[in-house]
Amino acid sequence: MNGGYLSGEDLSGEDLSGKNLSGKNLSGADLIGTVLTGATLEAADLSFSDLSDADLSKANLIEANLAFANMSDTDLSRSVLFRACFRRSDLSSANLSEANLSEANLSEADLDGASLVGANLMRADLCDANLRGANLSKADLSHADLSEANLSEANLSDANLSDADLSQANLSGANLVRANLVRANLSDANLSYANLGGANLAEADLRYAELHGSSLQVANRPEGWRRRGQ
Repeated sequence: MNGGYLSGEDLSGEDLSGKNLSGKNLSGADLIGTVLTGATLEAADLSFSDLSDADLSKANLIEANLAFANMSDTDLSRSVLFRACFRRSDLSSANLSEANLSEANLSEADLDGASLVGANLMRADLCDANLRGANLSKADLSHADLSEANLSEANLSDANLSDADLSQANLSGANLVRANLVRANLSDANLSYANLGGANLAEADLRYAELHGSSLQVANRPEGWRRRGQ
């Protein structure tokens, strides 16, 4: 563990909690079930690594490279992931509650069923990400790029989506109760059967959006708001 190059190493199941691994090359490493609670991995290279079932709660992963990593069922709750790269990573069923993911790159990542309750995703790149069934209740997604993302059946209740880009996103069956969608770009988005009860859609762009079967009990609708075809 003294060297900076740990690419491909088998560290599965080890207790590395509180360790300083900043700048380490852990690309392709086996970290299945590894305990990294409170560890510092700032600017570390964890691309293509297997972190499934690992505990990274309260870890520092600022600007870390986690592209193409397997992080299914990983605990990243309350971790600091500012500007971290998760491009095409598997984060299915991961726990990211109250994590700081501001300006992180999650483009094309798989977050199916992940928990992001209260997470900070301000200005994050979630373009074409899979968030089907994810729990984003009370998350801050302001100014985030969610274009073409799959948010079907996701829980976005009380989420802040102000100024977010949701163009061509799939929000079918999503829970958007009391969500802040002020100035959000929802053009060409699929909102069929979404629950928009109490949502704020002031100045939102809903051009060509699919709203069939969606709840119309919104707190503040944009001017000219209507279902497609009306």
